[in-house]
Amino acid sequence: MIALNKTIQPFETYTAEYDEWYKKYPYVFKSEVEAIRNMLPAGESHGIEVGLGTGRFSVALGIKEGVEPSFAMRKMAIARGVEVMDSIAERLPYKSLHFDFVLMSSCVSYFFNVHAAFCEAHRVLKRKGSLVIGFVDKNSIIGNFYEAKKANSIFYKHATFYSVPQIVAELREAGFKELEFSQTLFHNLDEIKEFEPAIEGYCNGSFVVIKAIKK
Repeated sequence: MIALNKTIQPFETYTAEYDEWYKKYPYVFKSEVEAIRNMLPAGESHGIEVGLGTGRFSVALGIKEGVEPSFAMRKMAIARGVEVMDSIAERLPYKSLHFDFVLMSSCVSYFFNVHAAFCEAHRVLKRKGSLVIGFVDKNSIIGNFYEAKKANSIFYKHATFYSVPQIVAELREAGFKELEFSQTLFHNLDEIKEFEPAIEGYCNGSFVVIKAIKK
């Protein structure tokens, strides 16, 4: 079993509260899912989700397998039909050159080492494979809100939020070349009462999706 660090432990203890968030903000979740879907490879492709939590993104996107270090979260994801292995982003239990895509959604803030995680994704991807990352931009409306409440938050207290330039720098350092950007969530969380379609680029939306290609 993978030892949990302090950023992951709250998800083991408060799994139900975490999963309830998706019911509280259904249009936020739908907007994020569709933004990610637009960046995944078209047609038949074999991929995984890393740090897949309770499996909500995997199920919504038709991803059949992945890794998650929290036992409680794995249990819920497995009940939803996802094949989940007990592992972390920095040590993926897969052979090299194996997948068409790797998805990391809303999990980079909880990695032990972002650079190592991106290097592992690069290793397991086939040539021309895609790493797709969805995350809340530290410099956005929602990012500022999360930063402001970190000290008193169960889930964000030990999280590290990143700006787009920081993630881009780590991707390039890990060997990824071609990058595409899209964004969604253009209002405060409690103001999002309908689906918000993603648009190209970043700086305006709080949730940014980056597609990085392995050459």
